[in-house]
Amino acid sequence: MILHFLIVGFGGALGAMARHGVNMASLKWLGTDFPYGTLTVNIIGSIFIGLLTGCFAHFASWSQEIRLFLVVGILGGFTTFSSFSLDTVLLFEKGAYYHALFYVLSSFILSVSGTVAGLWIIRQFVA
Repeated sequence: MILHFLIVGFGGALGAMARHGVNMASLKWLGTDFPYGTLTVNIIGSIFIGLLTGCFAHFASWSQEIRLFLVVGILGGFTTFSSFSLDTVLLFEKGAYYHALFYVLSSFILSVSGTVAGLWIIRQFVA
């Protein structure tokens, strides 16, 4: 059990460093007018979670530790949007269209609202 946490933690650190690298490169090359770095990591992460999930389905010999390291660790540290994308696609593939739509809408609305609420709360104490 502890080993799994360490595997995920190490992968997460690598993913977070990669995300930071992409963000810094996008700021340098593309400027600050748009969150190009975040968009880029979300797209790349979503592509990779699709590729890895496909590989896991076809190559059952990959260990649980490799899956944890790559998906939960590296991709989780790189972007959680990849997990959101996979969850959405899996709901659609199961035919749970209303659940998928609810998941997408509630994730977007509640996550953005949560960020607004968190900022508002802090600004009340700081202002």
